[in-house]
Amino acid sequence: MNYFEAIILGIIQGLTEFLPVSSSGHLELAKTLFGDDSLPNESLTFTVVLHFATALSTLVIFRAEVFQIIKGLFQFKWNEELQFSLKIIVSMIPAVFAGLFFEEQFESFFGGQVLLVGFMLIITSLLLLFADKAKNTTKKVSFFNAIVIGISQALAILPGISRSGATISSSVLLGIDRTKAARFSFLMVVPLIFGKIGKDVMSGSINFESNQIGYLLVGFIASFIAGLFACKWMIAIVKKSKLSYFSLYCFIVGVIAISVTLYNK
Repeated sequence: MNYFEAIILGIIQGLTEFLPVSSSGHLELAKTLFGDDSLPNESLTFTVVLHFATALSTLVIFRAEVFQIIKGLFQFKWNEELQFSLKIIVSMIPAVFAGLFFEEQFESFFGGQVLLVGFMLIITSLLLLFADKAKNTTKKVSFFNAIVIGISQALAILPGISRSGATISSSVLLGIDRTKAARFSFLMVVPLIFGKIGKDVMSGSINFESNQIGYLLVGFIASFIAGLFACKWMIAIVKKSKLSYFSLYCFIVGVIAISVTLYNK
């Protein structure tokens, strides 16, 4: 890997973690374009660092809300902050279940599966299109909603299914207020990212080597800055019901990915 590739992959992760176009799908497409041999064998470490950067950018954008939630939790009451935190935990259950029991099966979908990415991007496109046509409401996230949104997040492990696209779309289709849907979607993934990082560190899967520090740092900075921009942009997009633009984008990229793959066979 060179510094240019580290920057590009960092920007892709930072933008696509929040924009509803699938970060995993775009990273798979980018890896294919660069060639698998150009990426380090320790790519898991690089991927974890990029996800850590986007998790931090989420906390920065929602720092006021996160502080309010923490403050509310220390009141030790059945208040809105405690309920919100419990809903976040409930939403994590499907993804944790999928990660614990089906990790090997999901991992088999990665590594140059461009055809799969293409079809999943088209599914993402349809989800965004339906969500964009949903009516605006002021409904909050319920515990039932949290588990349904959590299931959509678990399915988004598949490359090409956008996590933010799936969770925000399912939230909006459930009748949840668009701003609340975006807020819940972005905050619900933060504990999962930190949990995954902790699991990988404890298992010894992450190995830092001195010759990687420069690439990791460059990728981290690129992903963090891009994440700050994309998170704020996405909140505005959801409020204005402009998801159809990303629906069209996902459809076009999906068709191109499928066409190129079939043409090269």
